[in-house]
Parts: sequence; structure tokens; C-alpha cells
Amino acid sequence: MTDPLLRTLSPVHFADLPQAADVNRALIEAFERTSAALDVRRTHKFAGRYENTYIPAERLPELTPVRDFAVHRAATVLGIDAPHHGFWFNEMRSGQRTTLHDHAEADELLSGVYYLSCAPGSGRLVLHDDDAQILITPRPGLLVLFPPDLPHEVEQNSSTETRLSIAFNFGPPRAAS
Repeated sequence: MTDPLLRTLSPVHFADLPQAADVNRALIEAFERTSAALDVRRTHKFAGRYENTYIPAERLPELTPVRDFAVHRAATVLGIDAPHHGFWFNEMRSGQRTTLHDHAEADELLSGVYYLSCAPGSGRLVLHDDDAQILITPRPGLLVLFPPDLPHEVEQNSSTETRLSIAFNFGPPRAAS
């Protein structure tokens, strides 16, 4: 049996988006403008809220700098060119939380979260790595990348402000059609 003190935790990668304040401001405004549209898809309803909000990228040109940054960082971590990716928004109001889950559903190689708006006390990301917990305090402009099979959750938002983030999954490049 391996000594738990000698065990290596799952790799977690961090990166900060340059000029995040301006990028985030524009993207938050675009999210607020488009998220109420009837054709926006919402999934994973728990405790009265949908955890995932899917807005087509072509409706959000303001997403481009964040998506390009995340894809580039994921490609670097994975050592592959142009990983396939999907994304969704996670809007968490005061008193809400995100339940324990993982992203090991298909061909995901890496998962991530990018923070747009997160006041102090808006809930830490909690990664569960066997008996260890990795606690990450969010801040606007931070990208966190981690293995998709790593169970994770977000603590309750105890602030009075809405916490807004973008989740990503990255997989192998798709063959050209």
C-alpha cells in the first residue's frame, strides 16, 4: 500500500488571461444580453437552478479572446494541436452552489473553468483527489485546467453578487470532414 503522504495529486494548471478586466466586462455584458433568449439551452437542474447555460459561440463574438486563450493553454498542457472543445456558462447567484460531479463522459482529455465575475465569498472550486481536497479561490481572469475525471464542486455563494464562469471540456482534435 502506498503511503498517502507520498502520493502525487492530480495535475492542476493555472493561467491568467492578459487584459482580463476589459475582456470580462464585454463578455459579461454579452452574456446578460443573450442568456435570456428562448433558444438558449439550459441543463442540469439542481436545487431550483440550471447549472449549465449553453449559448452558441457565433452569438458571442466577445467570447473569442477567452476561448482562444483556453484552447491554446489546453493544447500546451495536452501536447496536441487544436483540441476539440465545448463550453458553457455557470451562473451562480447568492445562496447557490454547484453539486459534486466530473466530466468523464466521452472523450474528454482535460476540463477547465475560466472566471468572469466572482466576488469574495462567491464559492471556491473544490477538487476531490481521492482523500485530498484542492481548494481554489476564484478570481476574474483565472483559468484552471484539470483532469476531467476529477470530481469537483463549488461551495455555496455566500456573497451578494452573482458568480459567473465558463466551463470547458477539451478532447482530441476532430478529423476534418
